[in-house]
Amino acid sequence: MAFSVGNESGGLSHEPNVIPMIDILLVLLIIFMIIQPMMRKAIDLQLPDPTPQAGPPPANVDQIVLEIGPNMALSINKEPVTKDRLASRMKEIYDPRPSKVLFVKADGTNKYQDVIWAMDVARGAGVKVIGVPPKEAGT
Repeated sequence: MAFSVGNESGGLSHEPNVIPMIDILLVLLIIFMIIQPMMRKAIDLQLPDPTPQAGPPPANVDQIVLEIGPNMALSINKEPVTKDRLASRMKEIYDPRPSKVLFVKADGTNKYQDVIWAMDVARGAGVKVIGVPPKEAGT
């Protein structure tokens, strides 16, 4: 960078002074470099395995499965339950259990509101986590 002390023609020099502009740009660059990592937002997700195991999953005796069959035929682990008795039976099952996980398996002929009603009853009985079991290979 060179600058002249005097002009031979005796007039003023019309060269712009870019040093303050470069200083401002460097300060802005540093500010954006500091702010950028703070602007990142993260969401914790739990995604299922994209490549499920080929073999059948091991049977877990502790799992509770609420099956909703045609015409709202309810059963808990293959034990038939009526709509009136569902809340009390779920409370009997989940009160002594430390794990409050329920799997809901619904027939394709059920209405959405019926499945949501059953899940709501389960939440009222103390279930904390409601899941859907994986689809069988034959269906």
